[in-house]
Amino acid sequence: MPHAPQIKVPATYMRGGTSKGVFFRLQDLPEACQIPGEARDKLLLRVIGSPDPYQKQIDGMGGATSSTSKTVILAEPTQPDHDVDYLFGQVSIDKPFVDWSGNCGNLTAAVGAFAINSGFVAKDRVPENGTCTVRIWQANIKKTIIAHVPITNGEVQETGDFELDGVTFPAAEVQVEFMDPADGEGSMFPTGNLVDDLEVPGEGTLKATMINAGIPTIFVNAEDIGYKGTELQDDINSDPKALARFETIRAHGAVKMGLIQNIEEAANRQHTPKVAFVAKPSDYVSSSGKNIRAGDVDVLVRALSMGKLHHAMMGTAAVAIATASAVPGTLVNLAAGGGDRTHVTFGHPSGTLRVGAEAKEVDGQWTATKAIMSRSARVLMEGWVRVPGDSF
Repeated sequence: MPHAPQIKVPATYMRGGTSKGVFFRLQDLPEACQIPGEARDKLLLRVIGSPDPYQKQIDGMGGATSSTSKTVILAEPTQPDHDVDYLFGQVSIDKPFVDWSGNCGNLTAAVGAFAINSGFVAKDRVPENGTCTVRIWQANIKKTIIAHVPITNGEVQETGDFELDGVTFPAAEVQVEFMDPADGEGSMFPTGNLVDDLEVPGEGTLKATMINAGIPTIFVNAEDIGYKGTELQDDINSDPKALARFETIRAHGAVKMGLIQNIEEAANRQHTPKVAFVAKPSDYVSSSGKNIRAGDVDVLVRALSMGKLHHAMMGTAAVAIATASAVPGTLVNLAAGGGDRTHVTFGHPSGTLRVGAEAKEVDGQWTATKAIMSRSARVLMEGWVRVPGDSF
């Protein structure tokens, strides 16, 4: 029986922040994959190497972690005064689905560069030297993001001396602004409360802050679930019972936030919401061996993505952390010492990160106006990715 030959699809492999993924222009995808649906999902699954029961993604471009099992599709802007539409697909490692329910904040740092290199940004808006402001429409959550991309001699500047904990080598700094960062429509605090009593079978009643900024996120206190907030990846990811606990917390929080109707739906919505735990500052040693002192940070945060503790921090979760810290009375704000603040420096497994955020209360409702952080990005490889012609 003959087998279909492989086809070539133009693609670019990029690192953005502490993530990496495969980037496509919409017009370069096979015609059947240029619209949302089964064909597109199957193509992206095959590109990344999923579903893989071995959880290694050996036969694809994925790196077998939530940070490296990602895809991006850029298209002509559908909104006025924007340069590009950015659609993000989080590819499951061991299951046959692509989660389109949220954004990837880290890869956002690479979207600006890819948009410039791919011709989405008008040439007269790219300076010979300086900074190019790329206006991005985040199509998953329907929000505006502004990326400030450094330009040297008319080209994207990728090398530099900006260091980002969780990334081994320095690169050029890319400043990213998340405008009105609440994810989608509805209240920033879906339950109407800054802190809720979350009933979780097997855990009892947990205090939880559930926020919709950057990405829907459930925050609980580390000490309430038996942790210190200084944990590294292996402390959580090597413990199947711990992972199951966090998934139970996440599922019940998702129901309370109104993201799903019942906990069974959580299995097919792994990307959102995120679940994280917070603690007051204390000394710890990061995964790279760097000593983090209590005085270096305002708060400790550990967050899970796609069922595993993240090695650093998701960019969208960093927006949620900063926004929650700016609202007096949330668990994040209280762990950071309480009061009003416009920025927060938090400790994560790989080191520290500073994020600015602006939030205001209007008629009893909190809204986030902007969150801003610095990341970096770099093209790792460009050309074509190959997949069997009958895979989609």
